[in-house]
Amino acid sequence: MAVESITKTLGGGSGIDTTALVQSLVDAQFENRNAALKKREETLTAQISAATTHKSNITTFATALSTLSRSGNLATQPTSSNTGILNVSRLAGANLSALSAQVEVRQLASAQAASAAPLADKAAAVGRGTLTLTFGTATVVNGAMTGFTAGSGTPVDITIGESNSSLEGIAAAINAANAGVTASILTDAAGSRLVVKGGTGEARAFTLTATETAGHEGLAALDIGVGASGTTIGSAAADAIVAIDGVALRRESNSISDLVPGVKLDLASAQPGTVVNIGKTLPTSSLMQAVQDFVETYNEVYTALRTDLDPVTGALRQDIAAKNLKRQLQQLTLNPLASGTADVPTTLAQIGVKTNRDGTLALDSAVLTKALVNHPGQVEKMFAQPTGGSTTNNGLSAVLDAISTAAASTTRGLGASEINYTKAKIDVVDDKTDAVRKSEALRTRMTRQFASMDARVAAYKSTQTFLENQIDAWNKQG
Repeated sequence: MAVESITKTLGGGSGIDTTALVQSLVDAQFENRNAALKKREETLTAQISAATTHKSNITTFATALSTLSRSGNLATQPTSSNTGILNVSRLAGANLSALSAQVEVRQLASAQAASAAPLADKAAAVGRGTLTLTFGTATVVNGAMTGFTAGSGTPVDITIGESNSSLEGIAAAINAANAGVTASILTDAAGSRLVVKGGTGEARAFTLTATETAGHEGLAALDIGVGASGTTIGSAAADAIVAIDGVALRRESNSISDLVPGVKLDLASAQPGTVVNIGKTLPTSSLMQAVQDFVETYNEVYTALRTDLDPVTGALRQDIAAKNLKRQLQQLTLNPLASGTADVPTTLAQIGVKTNRDGTLALDSAVLTKALVNHPGQVEKMFAQPTGGSTTNNGLSAVLDAISTAAASTTRGLGASEINYTKAKIDVVDDKTDAVRKSEALRTRMTRQFASMDARVAAYKSTQTFLENQIDAWNKQG
């Protein structure tokens, strides 16, 4: 007989609601275990949530500070007294504490650009053969190359055949050679003309010489060089000439990073005789704001972590990784963030970031202001982006990055805690499934047992009724 059929007939003989009785007995049997599993699951859910939250908090904190450090907003920036002539920018990791220079831009670097005579149809065949590209230095007068000295580099041959003999094909072949020049086609009412341009710098001048295939002449019209009559030099190759503190120096580009230490120079125009002063501006207000923002963010991260580490109610009160994170955060104000002598600040505590009794931080603005006035470069170092393997001048962002990396570790950090709690929760789910299976098995077994008992009681009652009726009949006969 199926269990469903049995449960419908239970109590029929004894009069007892054995279905409810069985359910009550089963519930009582598994009540403590189910309650324990439920509580364990809730605890693990809270632990997973807390571990994930604090791992995310410290990662976000470290990333935000690192991004701010990399932006350069917390570093001394170079200044130019005339941006119409010269723009300046700070090179990564530069120390600009002693920056001061006078710059005169006497000549801008330029690139050689040559154009051929216009042709009516840019898709029509020009000729076949080989174009040889040679780099060197050149003399240009009124659009004509009057002198050329080849450099030490190997000339480059560009083959022009039937498939690329048009103006378009020749331009594509020059570009495909990737030899240091670019070709384009300019079109106007006069027709289409080939324009070839090199890189900036005096030594980047070039010639383009055609060796024609017999019967397919025409490439010579594109010759660029001494005596070439079919092309015009629109711009000659030249070096930039820059005088630093009166000393004239040449560079092949208008972006120069090796003349003023720590500073990139971008030349905008040449004005011989006009001196541009290069100085610096300190990031005092930015550093003040950065320290204030750091304290506020730290307190948010630390307070949330402290709540989950409460020894009575905290979800992570027994989590070693969370305790390690708290300890590392508490040590932040005392960690040396920059090298220095005894009379300069090297820690956050020495620039006014003090620790309250509850572990949160507070900022003494007067101490920070004094540090920014007396030791601006040192405070800047403490918030600078690390530039090497130094262990005494890594800056706050590097220290916080190390704490974040440790917290995210899947072997010893909160990342590992998150994994362990998740595995434990899966085990609890499996235990709950097992408990349901065992309770169902017990209910089935007890249901069958009570069904058997009820059948016997029904038989006993039937016998009792028969006997009672028989006795009543005997009494009437007597």
